[in-house]
Amino acid sequence: MPVPDFVVQLRSKIGHDPLWLPGVGAVVYNDDGRVLLGKRADNGQWTIITGMLDPGEEPAPGIVREVFEETGVHVEVEHLASVEVVGPVTFPNGDVCSFLSLVFSCRYRGGEARVNDDESTDVGWFSLDALPELNDRHRHLVESARHAGGVPFFVR
Repeated sequence: MPVPDFVVQLRSKIGHDPLWLPGVGAVVYNDDGRVLLGKRADNGQWTIITGMLDPGEEPAPGIVREVFEETGVHVEVEHLASVEVVGPVTFPNGDVCSFLSLVFSCRYRGGEARVNDDESTDVGWFSLDALPELNDRHRHLVESARHAGGVPFFVR
């Protein structure tokens, strides 16, 4: 997984100490009601499409960029579906991060789903009754984003 340059620069100063980073995710549905998922290259797990925002990047355009970079699919953001903290996560190299994760419900607008970078080994559309194994958080996001109406899920 490529580490963004700004994270590399921060790590050169702080080592493996915890970082607080902005993360985004997309639950993308097509007109047939199928959801777009990617199989991560680093751990082999199927997930919604996720990524990190660049410094100063707005979240909605950021997730549109991430979805295209990872899958070749063009999307339109419909709603903010979830605001959560993910982590702390310890990566194999010892780096520790926690993410403020903003997950958006998105609609497919074009493009052919494919592995479009080195972050995934597979990408595909799945009907809700034939989802691959997902962790509990991502399964919840897939289900709740279908009904997102502009009021995001968040811990109260």
